[in-house]
Amino acid sequence: MYTAPLLEMQFLINDVLLKDNVYAEILPTLLESANKLARDDLEPINQSGDEQGLSITRDGVVNTATGFKDAYEKYISGLWGSLQFSSDYGGQGLPFIYAISTQEMWNSANISWGLCPLLTQGAIEAISFGATKDLKRQYLPKLVSGEWTATMNLTESDAGSDLGALKTRARRDGKHYLIKGQKVFITWGEHDMTENIVHLVLARLDDAPAGVKGISLFLVPKIIPNDSGKLEQRNDCKAVSIERKIGIHACPTCVMSYGDDSGAIGYLVGEENKGLECMFAMMNNARLTVGLQGVSLSEMAYQQARTYCDSRVQGVAPGYSEPGPIIRHPDVERMVTLMSTLTDASRSLCYYACAELDQAKNADNSKDREDHERRVGLLTPLVKGWCTEVAQEVVSLGVQCHGGAGFIEETGIGQLFRDARILPIYEGTNGIQSMDLAFRKVLRDDGLALMGLVQEMRSIDKVELASILSDRQIKDFQDSIEDLTITTKTIIGKSNDKQVIASIAFDFLMMSSITTAAWRLIAGALCSQKGGLEEKYSKDFLKTRITNTKNFVDIVLPRYKMHCSIVRNQINK
Repeated sequence: MYTAPLLEMQFLINDVLLKDNVYAEILPTLLESANKLARDDLEPINQSGDEQGLSITRDGVVNTATGFKDAYEKYISGLWGSLQFSSDYGGQGLPFIYAISTQEMWNSANISWGLCPLLTQGAIEAISFGATKDLKRQYLPKLVSGEWTATMNLTESDAGSDLGALKTRARRDGKHYLIKGQKVFITWGEHDMTENIVHLVLARLDDAPAGVKGISLFLVPKIIPNDSGKLEQRNDCKAVSIERKIGIHACPTCVMSYGDDSGAIGYLVGEENKGLECMFAMMNNARLTVGLQGVSLSEMAYQQARTYCDSRVQGVAPGYSEPGPIIRHPDVERMVTLMSTLTDASRSLCYYACAELDQAKNADNSKDREDHERRVGLLTPLVKGWCTEVAQEVVSLGVQCHGGAGFIEETGIGQLFRDARILPIYEGTNGIQSMDLAFRKVLRDDGLALMGLVQEMRSIDKVELASILSDRQIKDFQDSIEDLTITTKTIIGKSNDKQVIASIAFDFLMMSSITTAAWRLIAGALCSQKGGLEEKYSKDFLKTRITNTKNFVDIVLPRYKMHCSIVRNQINK
């Protein structure tokens, strides 16, 4: 049974990341309540939802798996969708990272279900960023409450990730637009959990410029509300099919058709031909939360493997005279330790990036806000890219820890393996994330953001480091910072050779992420030594912060050298 890592979450948020947090006292209660929903309502329908899957009728009605709608009603009644949003639209105004901690639980317990509120959250960001006051007034309260859900409609069968090639059209029609086209891979595009669904659709006006500079964003409701908010008119849009997928079987991934008849009514979000600017408000939010999904499935896989390895008796381990639990075997212990270390590191990196969003929002001046926003921009491809790659490794290790039983569906670890495989693909493949890091986040500002991060890593006092790491471990960490600095400068020096930069971008993303994750674990370990924490955490818990950091420096940090060597070999060949 899933139990959320409540102390790890509380420690990261209240003690490591948020300074002078006025909401600190409510966090333990909030986390425990969210854990109850995840444990009691979401996890019990995870495996059954995977087995049952979905159905769609000829008229496009999608029926979700048993229990999904009931769980969503509890989500709405608990006001979980409103945590981080403005009170102007019914939100609670809590830090974004508070919402992130609850979303980790939803996705650990049931990622198919958790994808629905994830996308609604991103749509709220896009609408808040670019919609008119009237659209905000009419749609945000229902989306913030969770009474309506939302989707992101980018992908088309012929376009894929090349948004400049999309063919969905929009035509001006008085105060609104008429949309015609088809979108594929639309997560939660149709379902029976809410009475209305709000689609954010990228389309092109007939007189628009070619390529990405001619894309506009439109809000297209499934059912159009009147001025008083009552749902009246069924829009000309529907799901025509749902995909049969490797994993996330209980999540409806739809082919959506717009304008089969007169045209789907849509409302412009932002300006004409500048839709990507608004959509990126949604995409960047989603990329962080997809990275969080990597943390979620890593945590679930670790918990499942740890429970199994502690209870499964087989063989006599070296140093023992009788059969015992397989965790005694050195190779099994190696795998479980690696799973724990990678999960802890990915959570530390992900939560840090999300806390930077809160810091930007609460900044006292424009310079501080700009610095935090720049940091978030830099960290987003690291979180999405590295945390989802980590999830592939951790869930695979989870299967291996189960031995032959891991290849049998009844154990449930296979479902995690299948569900996790989508993470490096959607919301921009990890190849796209690496290109974003190299070209947009490093070359575009001559390394300003990354060098700022490096400088902060270097500023850790050596005496403080010596309190948690050995001399050799300190040198390894400092070497990783130096190699990241040198590699970044080398890449900037090759800025005119785009083909070479593209070829090494993924390895550069990996080495940047590994070093940054080490830094975040070190920050947590140093924080664990502060006085007064014994009142909230046990000695074993605080000791584990240091142990996991040491383990990461010993068994994960050396990986950066491989990626660094690949980058340098490719640049210098």
